[in-house]
Amino acid sequence: MSTGPRRFKERLAADLLTPLFCLARLPEPLMVEMFGLAGGYAGFWLDQEHDQVSTRQMLAVALAARANQMDCFVRMAPTNYAAVTQCFESGMGGVMAAQISSADQAAEFVSWTKFAPQGTRGMNMSGFDAHYTHRPLHEFVSGANEDGFVAIQIETTGAVDQVDEIAALAGVDLLFVGPVDLSLALGVVGQFHHDKLWEAIGKVAEACRRHGKHWGCVAPDPEFAARAIENGCKMPTVGNDVVAVRRGIAALQGGFSAVFPAD
Repeated sequence: MSTGPRRFKERLAADLLTPLFCLARLPEPLMVEMFGLAGGYAGFWLDQEHDQVSTRQMLAVALAARANQMDCFVRMAPTNYAAVTQCFESGMGGVMAAQISSADQAAEFVSWTKFAPQGTRGMNMSGFDAHYTHRPLHEFVSGANEDGFVAIQIETTGAVDQVDEIAALAGVDLLFVGPVDLSLALGVVGQFHHDKLWEAIGKVAEACRRHGKHWGCVAPDPEFAARAIENGCKMPTVGNDVVAVRRGIAALQGGFSAVFPAD
């Protein structure tokens, strides 16, 4: 299990490296527990962009996160305010917008995460974030606006072009580089060490430095992770549930060569 502050915002404020994993196809409490017991990870994000994840599943993995001293957020399509609210009410610590193309689109997403006057979020006291009605209303509003973690994914050319404006937005805690989609958008798909991709990543890092924000990424290989950290990345994602299972199966087959002879 991780040491130090549990909440992502606290860790970033302390300038701590915050390694994450992703739950993509197996959003189960058991997966959270296994990564937690492995040690080193500070938390995870749940991929709601590429799979259907119910509020009940979010509730279950958020409970597992708290039991393992982890924080967590949901990556989601920026489609509607209600989906954002459901993430917070289910106990997830934050949200991240995928496929953002402009600062205006990012600003709208941020507004869905905050109560008035900072935003337009709808009020409901029956979720975890209000401690199931136990939290006083005024404390809930101010605490939710302050504590909710908000990230914007930078994976389109439009987001790169307006990255300075996005980083400057109040309420944005993290910019998150998606190297697969970004390499695709830049015409160098899958070339994670291409100069064109790293030029774009450099713009993200510089915008974050200028505006006092942090940035994270998916790290497709160790060299990428090391270079990202050297350039100020504090929240690298190292692995997901499917990759862990796939590599585990490969390791088993490789270790039992007599049982699994080469074709």
